[in-house]
Amino acid sequence: MELSGIHHVTAVTGDASRNVAFYTQALGMRLVKKTVNQDDVSAYHLFYADGVGSPGTDMTFFDWPQAGPTRPGVGTTTTTALRVPSRAALDWWATRLHAYGVPHSGIIAPYGRARIVFTDPEGQSLALEDDGGVSFGGAPWMESDVPPEMAIRGFDSVSLAVRTLAPTARVLTDILGFRETDAYAGSDGSERVVAFETGTGGPGATVYVTERPTIPYAQVGIGGVHHVAFRTPDDAEQHAWRERIAAAGLRVTPEIDRFYFHSIYFREPGGILFEIATDGPGFATDEPVASLGTSLALPPFLEGQRAAIEAGLRPITPPELTPTP
Repeated sequence: MELSGIHHVTAVTGDASRNVAFYTQALGMRLVKKTVNQDDVSAYHLFYADGVGSPGTDMTFFDWPQAGPTRPGVGTTTTTALRVPSRAALDWWATRLHAYGVPHSGIIAPYGRARIVFTDPEGQSLALEDDGGVSFGGAPWMESDVPPEMAIRGFDSVSLAVRTLAPTARVLTDILGFRETDAYAGSDGSERVVAFETGTGGPGATVYVTERPTIPYAQVGIGGVHHVAFRTPDDAEQHAWRERIAAAGLRVTPEIDRFYFHSIYFREPGGILFEIATDGPGFATDEPVASLGTSLALPPFLEGQRAAIEAGLRPITPPELTPTP
């Protein structure tokens, strides 16, 4: 039994319209599902992915304008890295981000692979990373103006920050089956960053954990990450994961039907909320692939509330973003 990588990352936006504009226009990702937070139907839940909504490619957002800005710290995901097919693609993205007025780091290599670090308009920390030609999956969205050979193909890694590394490392290795692969000095030389991999490792299956013992705990809000989900193929393995996590003494939710996938959630000792999600049934369960994300999709157990739910949502009207030549 082995987790195959990152399934999705769920973050927080306070402006759904601007969020859609940035991720679909500037980053060229496809809005594959426009639905609601099943635990708070007053909020949109937006999913951006590759051209067909493949597992392991979807960055998702809860629309919580009342949340206030995130307060950085430990006990959270600090950067979500997305993968692109080559170093040439990174060069292309450096120019594109500049054209869209997005400040960025330029091409750097903090962990031995080239990446560009930047934020979205609400301060969400992102990176684009060269996958070195070993990426798996990821179908470009052909309606984007991003050329297919430059397109974002899914996740590369997530970076987490904790006060004490050992308890989080034990959960990743002893319970979730990750393996420690490398260690690095942090940005100021006093911190330690440890890399962990699962499945085949590499792009899409890497977690970096930074130990920051003197930093206050984060408060997740707009511009922050709510949780990170890891991939399991089916319900049977998810059930086995739940039993394993519970046997280790961690509090884990029952298996929850999210309609597009099934989920369990638990908080690791460093304070970060983890999810294990199944690869299926998938986003095309209730919409044809050709029209994914074009209308408000509700799972069957919410369909009877559609009129009330729609009345409580603000219309999404993405502004047109115009890059400079």
